[in-house]
Amino acid sequence: MRIALIADTFPPLRTSGAVQLRDLSREFVQQGHQLTVMLPCSELTVPWRIDQMDGVEVLRLRSPRTKDIGYIRRTLAELLMPFFMRYNLNKSPLSHTRWDGVVWYSPSIFHGPLVRLLKKTSGCKAYLIIRDIFPEWAVDMGLMGRGLPYRFFKAVANYQYSMANVIGVQTPGNLGYFQSWVNKKPGNTLEVLNNWLGAPTRLPCPIRLNDTPLAGRTLFVYAGNMGIAQGMDILLELADQMKSRKDVGFVFVGRGSDANRLKKKAKSLSNTLFFDEIHPDEIPDLYAQCHVGMVALDPRHKSHNIPGKFLTYMQCGLPVLANINAGNDLAALIRDEKVGQVCETNKLGDLLHQARTLIEDMESEPNLQTRCTSLFQRTFSAPQAVQQVVAALR
Repeated sequence: MRIALIADTFPPLRTSGAVQLRDLSREFVQQGHQLTVMLPCSELTVPWRIDQMDGVEVLRLRSPRTKDIGYIRRTLAELLMPFFMRYNLNKSPLSHTRWDGVVWYSPSIFHGPLVRLLKKTSGCKAYLIIRDIFPEWAVDMGLMGRGLPYRFFKAVANYQYSMANVIGVQTPGNLGYFQSWVNKKPGNTLEVLNNWLGAPTRLPCPIRLNDTPLAGRTLFVYAGNMGIAQGMDILLELADQMKSRKDVGFVFVGRGSDANRLKKKAKSLSNTLFFDEIHPDEIPDLYAQCHVGMVALDPRHKSHNIPGKFLTYMQCGLPVLANINAGNDLAALIRDEKVGQVCETNKLGDLLHQARTLIEDMESEPNLQTRCTSLFQRTFSAPQAVQQVVAALR
């Protein structure tokens, strides 16, 4: 099939979304499809640029800057983004291409106008991969009320949904949110599309934990975004509670709006190390030096979320210690598959107990690592995701 994939994150960015889309794109090509990834690019001085990456055609279209700017400027830029992309797509060699299917990745919620154009000119179906139910999660977090800004973003999101023939959510718990969308139009299809990762590319990691004061310890690692949505303070409080144990250490790697604050907070902890973000292909080598992967989600979340880092932990055979919002589908997955310990109370005492239990489990259960890798291979592979998307588009 000739498929257009629209997103606003892709390598060289190092976000979990960029890595996922890179792996998905590679797998489309592996399965014999022609894929063009369409991306907004504020650095371009010309209307468009076409790159090639692992057999994937990457079309970058000049558009306003949407990253690392204030909320008001970002909102205006994202609102204009699909129209700039449409305008500059018409100047590119792909302006008259007919597509067999359109796939787009949310976040962002603003791609609807571009999807509409491609569907209309090609007469094809469109598949929305939704990983982030915005603005609902912002309301849950207390970042937004249900006033005018919420109604604006909700209208944009609803327009996006109206462009989809198929919506793939990341967990069964998110299906209920879209039931009214399913009923709006005959033929609308709603399904669970599990998160995915491709086979890891192993690059040597510059972080060598055996050369640090934490050498020889059982190491709990967190690698990824450190922002408001993660609620990571409780992980540092856990490290503080376990600082008397000389056999346990904590490693944090990444960037985000809370990274500097958390780093300062951890200065007094002799069992904790912070490192800047590393290349995604260096992550497997980092995890090979660690023993437990940590997941944190702010307890105010009400939606269901399986973070990309959880997949990477499973892929690398690391059991998980998770502190997440109550009722999240991830909790049942961890318990049912017996791949770690999970706390839904957001109470430090409970998380401390589960950390200790997990250390004991690693010593007494020889199959724990195998269960992790088996779960990944059964549930979160890129080939399965591509097959599911293609079947829906056909």
